[in-house]
Parts: sequence; C-alpha cells; structure tokens
Amino acid sequence: MSQELDLVKHLDLVNKVASEYLKGSDVSEISTNLDMPRVKVASLLDDWRAMAASNEAIHSRAREALAGADQHYSSLIKKSYEVIDSADMASNLSAKTTAIKLIADIEAKRIDMLQRAGLLDNKEIAEQLAFMEQKHEILIKILKEVATKYPDARDEIMKRLSEIKNEVVVIDS
Repeated sequence: MSQELDLVKHLDLVNKVASEYLKGSDVSEISTNLDMPRVKVASLLDDWRAMAASNEAIHSRAREALAGADQHYSSLIKKSYEVIDSADMASNLSAKTTAIKLIADIEAKRIDMLQRAGLLDNKEIAEQLAFMEQKHEILIKILKEVATKYPDARDEIMKRLSEIKNEVVVIDS
C-alpha cells in the first residue's frame, strides 16, 4: 500500500511539474513556483519525458496539438497580412509597420514551439517538409499553366491559389 501511495504522490508531482513546463516555464521558474529544488524539478521532467516518449496516445495528442497550434499561427499570420493590405490602402505606415513586426513575432514563436517539440532538429522531417514544399510549387505551376491554357477557369484557379498561398496570385494571360 505504501508503494502505491508513493507512486501516486510521485505521479502527482510529475503532473504538476509537467503542467508548468507546458505553460512555458523553464526549470528554474518551475522550481520557484512550486517551491521545489531545481534538481528535483529536472528529475521529474525527465520522468515525464520518459513516460511521454513511451506512450503512443500522448504522441498522437502532441502531434495534433502541434498541428493545431501551427495552423493557428498560420491563421494569425494570414490575418496580419490582411492588416498590412488594409494599411497599404489607407496609407497607414504605422499600422503596416506594427503588422509586419507582429508577423515576425508570430513566426518566432512558431519556430520556438517547433524547436521545443524537437521538430526543427530532425533532419528527416526537414527533408519531408522540403519535399512537400517542392510538390506544392509543382502543383501551383501546373495550375497556372492550366489557367493560362483555359481562360474560363483562370479566375477560379487564381482565387483558390490566393487562398492557399495567403497572397494574391496573378496568372499572366
């Protein structure tokens, strides 16, 4: 019974430390917030990482969360570009500058999130991303060629490409 109680207490501590870590706190901050030695916090985080690494459900949820966060960052960036377009039309240099800085900040946060998740250190994922980007560009080139060849579909293709690329796409006639 004592071992079970010790395990429950340990898992409770692991959960508290992991919760703080997932909020963005580092080991020192967690140590201060939970009034716990830094070495103990680091050890509990290592335990949590080990448990998470061996649990497929956690991997799945983490992948979903990362994908959702990445999508959210893309949405925020798209909205920021809309602000830039509006600022251009209104000749509001201050709003445009602020929106550009916001985009840079959002991208930095996205990169930090991906680095913390270990995705930017993984050569295989980087290669897959590069391959996907290459396929994306090939598909866009094909659609532009089709739009040029079939003017009836040109406007619809331009509209759809603009939605995907988050920028206005112009196809030469």
